[in-house]
Amino acid sequence: MAGPVEPFRLDGRVALVAGGGGGIGSAISEGLAGAGARVVVVDRTLERGQVVVDRARQAGGDGLAVEADITDRDGADRVVAEVLDRFGRLDIHVNAVGGGAGDALYPAEDYPATAWDWITRLNLQSTVVATQAAVRGMIKGGRGGRVLNISSVRGQLGINAGYAAYVAAKGAINALTRQWAVEWAKYDIRVNAIAPTFVDTPQVAALLSDTAFKAGLVARVPLGRVGKTDDLLGAVLLFCSDASSFITGQVLNIDGGLTATQ
Repeated sequence: MAGPVEPFRLDGRVALVAGGGGGIGSAISEGLAGAGARVVVVDRTLERGQVVVDRARQAGGDGLAVEADITDRDGADRVVAEVLDRFGRLDIHVNAVGGGAGDALYPAEDYPATAWDWITRLNLQSTVVATQAAVRGMIKGGRGGRVLNISSVRGQLGINAGYAAYVAAKGAINALTRQWAVEWAKYDIRVNAIAPTFVDTPQVAALLSDTAFKAGLVARVPLGRVGKTDDLLGAVLLFCSDASSFITGQVLNIDGGLTATQ
């Protein structure tokens, strides 16, 4: 009989993490490698992706850094082809590209088309394009697979702060998580999402250095603190492993109780 931790192991699996060099993506990449997966870290900058792979190797894992624009169909197809050529399989796909909301805050009635296109491309198109390419590879391989989307509590909750494009993109990701789960179940591909609240990463360090801004965030969270990247890893391993063999189409809030107050 397998031990209680065995279903969470990823030995022999190959995971592709789109945006794997970012704050959340790098933590996920290292967590998957620590559970035994060979991790392909995709980032716009090869050097940043390689730093993550090097850390994964130092921790006993293995990986490959690939430079690509994952919002571009040709780029996504090239990455998946490289993964299949190098490893012969693709078992897990994680969409960790996203963000930018704080740099594109406008009233909903005047939201500029250029900002809308940028935010939705970064947060929604990146997910659609990369997942389509990855799932085609999984279907071809015939082994099933796991897709994990990174959504946000803003996919469910409005906020009076100019987030129209970001909220729309994350809400669409939640809907696609359910739709893809239904369509790809016949291929034994499970699709789930995690929806964090604000997470402390290097990309938002300047925001969190503003004590008033941070205090406002913490005041809304029942557990009384900002999220950390390590807070996400338990759910990531659940959804990317056999521990979630009968779970698909779900969006799990990781928010310190924030959505429970709404």
